[in-house]
Amino acid sequence: MGNDQAFAELGLPNDASESEIKAAWRRLASRWHPDRNASAQAVARMQRINQAFESIQRARQGQADAPEPPPPPPPPPAPAAGAEPPTEPPAQAARPDQPPIRRKLKLTLEEAAAGCIKALRGKFTPVCHHCAGQGHRTLANACKRCRGKGTFVRPSAWFGWPGQPEECGDCAGTGIAREDCGPCGATGSLPVQNYEVQARIPPGVRDGDLLHVAARRAPADLEVQVGVAPHPLFTLHDDGSLSCKVPVDAFAWMANRPVSIPTLDGVQPLALQRDRRHYALPGLGFPVRHRGPRAEQRVEIEPVFPDRFGSDQDILLDQLIASNAGADPRLAEWQRTLRARDRKRPPG
Repeated sequence: MGNDQAFAELGLPNDASESEIKAAWRRLASRWHPDRNASAQAVARMQRINQAFESIQRARQGQADAPEPPPPPPPPPAPAAGAEPPTEPPAQAARPDQPPIRRKLKLTLEEAAAGCIKALRGKFTPVCHHCAGQGHRTLANACKRCRGKGTFVRPSAWFGWPGQPEECGDCAGTGIAREDCGPCGATGSLPVQNYEVQARIPPGVRDGDLLHVAARRAPADLEVQVGVAPHPLFTLHDDGSLSCKVPVDAFAWMANRPVSIPTLDGVQPLALQRDRRHYALPGLGFPVRHRGPRAEQRVEIEPVFPDRFGSDQDILLDQLIASNAGADPRLAEWQRTLRARDRKRPPG
């Protein structure tokens, strides 16, 4: 909250004195404290009043840029007579004032592509909503120890020497009285709770994505950071396409035989063509975006020849060579060229 906004919240000019600031705070606190004001706006207004007062105090102490915890909100007002009970018990109802539970979730590439439902279990330490995690409540009167000044002078051990001013520890230098929060025992935290949430993961999440899971039967919302495990067969690219290399029998490749290839949907047949080693399969890749269409899968065929041929293979290969001798005119023309060149060679 800015300094001008803080003074406006207290209804004061920017040059108001310390006593005027504290008097304005006490006047507004006595009016808007939920223990005295049952309106629905009381809690939020009291929070703003506290924020304004503490912002002015920090600015005047030269600590405007120092990080400070949020001011403690006053306790919620008691329910009005005849009010309906809540539909869920407090331990199960999601509280908007609780910080989110941060989790990491590892998925396989198949789970990330298709989407899935994951059960997330764990323990959570709720922030006390009575004191907003501060461990104390701010009261609507001046601190007794420092008499509302925020500091006190500790007498010097040497006679005649002036004492040194010190910040009042009872009010943390604010001059406003406060008391330990009873529900949390001044710790700022409530007892640890177990939670279990069925998180629905949409199709197409990527490694590093942050998902927000609204709390229904958990003490707070969840922020889930997704991690996608490396796949042993596929490589995922930024455009959503998948690539994989498939070793195949070289003779099957030469014979244009179908082979089985892996996809995210399972093993599928692919008809080989011996003049091609790269294939694009539309719609078998990864979703381009969350719940979006799927990109293509690119397959690179790697023909694998045997290191050595057996005797039976040699016989079959010789038969293939003989049967192919006149199949292509380019081979016959090449043989004629070699014979003509050999005849022109001078005798050795």
